[in-house]
Amino acid sequence: MRTLLSFAALFLSVVLLQLSSGAVAPLDALSGLRLGFTTQQIGLLGSAHFVGFFLGCWWAPRLMGSVGHSRAFAAFTAMGAVGILMHMLIVDPYAWAAMRVAQGLCIAGCFTVIEAWLQAKVTNATRGRTMGTYRVADMGASLMAQLMIGILEPASYVSYNILALFCCAALLPLTLTTVRPPETPSAPRLRPGLALAISPLAVAGVLVAAVSSAAFRMVGPVYGRQVGLEADQIAFFLAAFVAGGALAQYPAGWLADKLDRRWVLIGFSVAAIVSCAITVAAQGAGTAGILLIAGLFGLTTFPIYSISAAHAHDFAASDQRVELSAAHMFWFAVGAIFAPWLSSALIDGFGPPALFVMVAVAHALLVAFGLFRMRARPVSEQRTPYVWTPRTSFVVGRLMAAVREGANGLRRGTDADRDGGR
Repeated sequence: MRTLLSFAALFLSVVLLQLSSGAVAPLDALSGLRLGFTTQQIGLLGSAHFVGFFLGCWWAPRLMGSVGHSRAFAAFTAMGAVGILMHMLIVDPYAWAAMRVAQGLCIAGCFTVIEAWLQAKVTNATRGRTMGTYRVADMGASLMAQLMIGILEPASYVSYNILALFCCAALLPLTLTTVRPPETPSAPRLRPGLALAISPLAVAGVLVAAVSSAAFRMVGPVYGRQVGLEADQIAFFLAAFVAGGALAQYPAGWLADKLDRRWVLIGFSVAAIVSCAITVAAQGAGTAGILLIAGLFGLTTFPIYSISAAHAHDFAASDQRVELSAAHMFWFAVGAIFAPWLSSALIDGFGPPALFVMVAVAHALLVAFGLFRMRARPVSEQRTPYVWTPRTSFVVGRLMAAVREGANGLRRGTDADRDGGR
């Protein structure tokens, strides 16, 4: 308990950041519709967020090295607050895209600081409890942020001001804590090719996870509005997706630790295709039916990233884990940058069901590639434990590495192992 209390400031900052950032994307989508933005312009806002996110992931460790944890956190939080507050001062989709870049920088930078702080202070004895609390704070606040859409008026300065207040409030717990900031860790090298060399299938899974998550969370409100949902119903629609993803973590982890992870990955992708087909076929199922389908969609798509990462780490050496996690984050950002704009363009051309048709096609390609890769090499004899992997920063791999290293008989990555793992 004492350990968790010592991290209370960090967890409170996580909650406040999620309440701010998690609500900006759907609020932007609904505000854009009210202000007459095109669907593609709304998709551009989602893509711009992930451009900023990628830049923030790369820049944050370097800024921490220059000015320290607290000042870096303050700088990134200020960027996010300014980006939110400017929305109703300049009503233009391309100006909003620049503001969303600032918001993406804020989220990536702040989570980099928080996770670097956690990594420096946590011990092997407290890691499990600390990470469990971190997951609850992150997912719980994300769920609450989606529900806030039901009470925030679109295209209202007051609504954006409320979110900016949450962003500013995230400064207080971390900057006023009496806990001494840790030494700044070195930034992991960004080697996207490392992930491809270790497991092409895992990279494909990460890309598909990005397509599913980014497209739904950034363009989902547009889909909801076009199928007749009101703002409060869209809030539950998005929350159902997050809740379904959270509920999927335990069964996905249990299956991934018991079975060949490639079959588990393929199984979840097949289930995702089925959930997409149900969504397309059941547009007139009523509000309750649409919410259940959103939960099913989250249940089937959310674990894809963590299963893919676990599969890749089965073939990684101990000294590759941090860089491998950073490489996976790079590929996730790449997929997330293109998914919102592409899905919005498809909705413009073919109607709301095109969003889920695009996701289904991505998962079908993953299934085909997974079956192909199963013929290319046997399953790993020794495996790391399944770990829920947040998509928050390039340094999150430092937090996850010690958990993966806890597996008995974990391979240490000889040259023969690495060659065989391709």
